[in-house]
Amino acid sequence: MTTLELKKPRAVFTEGSTLRHVLVMTATGSIGLMAIFVVDLLSILYISWLGDPGLTAGVGFASQVMFLAMSMNIGMSIGVTAVTARAIGAGDRPLAQRYAASGITLSFILSTIVGFGMFPFRTEILQALGAKGVALEAGSQFLALTLPTANIMAIGMILAGLLRAVGDARRSMYVTLFGAIVTAIVDPVLIIGLKMGVLGAAITVVLSRLVWVVVGAWGAIHVHGIVGRPRRAWVVLDFAPVLAIAGPAILTNLAAPVASLYAVRVMSQFGEAAVAAGSIIDRVVPVAFGALFAMSGVVGPIVAQNYGAGLMDRVRSTLTNCFAFSGVYVAVAWAILYAASPFIVWIFGAHGETARLVAFFCAWGAMAWAFLGCLFAANAAFNNLGYATLSTAFNWGRATLGFIPFVTLGARWYGPEGVIMGAVAGAAVFGLASIACAYWLTGQLAKKAARELKMS
Repeated sequence: MTTLELKKPRAVFTEGSTLRHVLVMTATGSIGLMAIFVVDLLSILYISWLGDPGLTAGVGFASQVMFLAMSMNIGMSIGVTAVTARAIGAGDRPLAQRYAASGITLSFILSTIVGFGMFPFRTEILQALGAKGVALEAGSQFLALTLPTANIMAIGMILAGLLRAVGDARRSMYVTLFGAIVTAIVDPVLIIGLKMGVLGAAITVVLSRLVWVVVGAWGAIHVHGIVGRPRRAWVVLDFAPVLAIAGPAILTNLAAPVASLYAVRVMSQFGEAAVAAGSIIDRVVPVAFGALFAMSGVVGPIVAQNYGAGLMDRVRSTLTNCFAFSGVYVAVAWAILYAASPFIVWIFGAHGETARLVAFFCAWGAMAWAFLGCLFAANAAFNNLGYATLSTAFNWGRATLGFIPFVTLGARWYGPEGVIMGAVAGAAVFGLASIACAYWLTGQLAKKAARELKMS
């Protein structure tokens, strides 16, 4: 009997309070994610201290392009985590190991194709977004290093997801936490100390991704042994079940960057000051609402394990807990953000139009996250209940019908403030609709399970 076979992960989410699972997993997941977001915030802060709004705007443009590559990695992570967690919930450890190995291999291949495929067109992509001059040069320089290492990021994200699948929130947190610590140390040295500017920020991103892989591999492979040896035949066979969830999840996650890219394009017509404000907001938002991102990542394994075990009442209670948590958390975070808006403007050295737009977002734009948090939780449930197409439909609905017309009209009637409030309106419509659909779906699945139990 091998060492891997001796390690028996238990379906921990099928027992105990679902609220406790949501809170504990979200709390530990938040620490790792918040560490990344805080360091990302510091990166743009260091760049802003260089005194050139063009550099800040350039990193903002580049980050939106990187989000496209990251969306595929997020989608693959969701797919691999879901099928692995289901196998664990059903008590089939060998299948879980097989899915994990195949998923890592597939993710590496696909992310390599995407990263290197976008590389030669990075300048054209940035120009299409409205970047020019200093912003275009800075954005292209940043992408020159970060796009080719998208495959390293993919492996790290999958390993962190596998640790969540086995219920090891602490080690999953360590993956991103240690990467953030390295970034926090290296970033100021390269950007300010060695005066490498945007290039220094890009080098730090690559180093942090390598740390993700090392820490994740230690936990997932050495400690839990949840990753088997990849085999060509398995990779080919497992492509379908993984892609059945990952494919719609990738499409789902592409919706957000597409919407963001459109917002950047619309903002660019108001000048670099408006784009710079957007870059600052994009870094402040994850720090303020990072727990919602963490919740959307951790709720998947909780739903998947209980669904795999046929415990639909626990699936429904998990959703209720997530929606309630989103509402309470956003209310508190929004109040803090509003109170801290003068400090945010001051520390970034924002002036004029940039300062005004950042303050406006803190006062009004943050309300969108009350609805987006619910949308995130509902999408995670759809992905792990076998209805990933619903997640795709809601995210793309929000990114198109619930975003483009609202943002376009808002910009035309009220300028850059209209862009912000247009996004809020679209988020409200689709966030509320996702809640209703999630409850309807779990109710239908519960009825189906009851009928099958009577027939057996």
